[in-house]
Amino acid sequence: MPKIHKFADVSPKAEIADDVTIGSFSYIGDHVKIGKGTQIGTGVLIDGYVTIGENNQIFHHSIIGSPPQDFAYKGERSYLVIGNNNIIHEFATISPGTKPESTTSIGDSCMIMIGVHVAHNVKLGNHVVLVNYTALGGYVEIGDGAFLSGFIGVHQFVKIGKLAMIGTLSKITQDFPPFMMGQDIPAKIYSLNSVGMQRADFTPNLRSKIKKAYKILYHDKYNFSEALKVIQNDSELNSEKEIQNLINFIKNSKRGICQHH
Repeated sequence: MPKIHKFADVSPKAEIADDVTIGSFSYIGDHVKIGKGTQIGTGVLIDGYVTIGENNQIFHHSIIGSPPQDFAYKGERSYLVIGNNNIIHEFATISPGTKPESTTSIGDSCMIMIGVHVAHNVKLGNHVVLVNYTALGGYVEIGDGAFLSGFIGVHQFVKIGKLAMIGTLSKITQDFPPFMMGQDIPAKIYSLNSVGMQRADFTPNLRSKIKKAYKILYHDKYNFSEALKVIQNDSELNSEKEIQNLINFIKNSKRGICQHH
């Protein structure tokens, strides 16, 4: 049986796995599904069409699945899907999608710290860290292993690449490429996230190739279109999956790419 505090309000229609813990004064709505091992703290509200996986920790007074903060939302059914092994800290707010049948999704092993806002239709990869009071606008997409420091504002529709690292008090209005490190208002690229790539077990050879691609993009006085052609014509670089990831990220950008400082 789940361990539900006597002062929690849990709908009998909700699907709660046997070993879930739900703290006092928390509210769980009709359409919520919570997987085994997940722990819900005190005063947490989870409502709407929300599916939460296994072994998540959701701390006190978080609001998960309440209606999106978007005038376009008219009350239609939409979804929020949260994976496994995530940590969601106090006072975080996470919204479902705006358009009917659309989804906000959070991967596995993410950490969402105090006061973070994840807006409608956001897509987080795995192992993403969002530090205190960072706010993501609607339709933001963040790749695996990205790290956003505290008090960052991310404009709607922005994409942030895999293993990107962004410093405190930044404003992100353009797409932030994979493997890069930067900050500022608006955000600028300062260097490569070398430590992040090392921790992600990128080989020294791969890190060296990404460094070469970074130099072509940001230091060799090409515009982005010219730099991509140079990288694509280098068979040694172009053969690497992660550099293909970088190329495709830039080619597919609709908001433009963050400039160098």
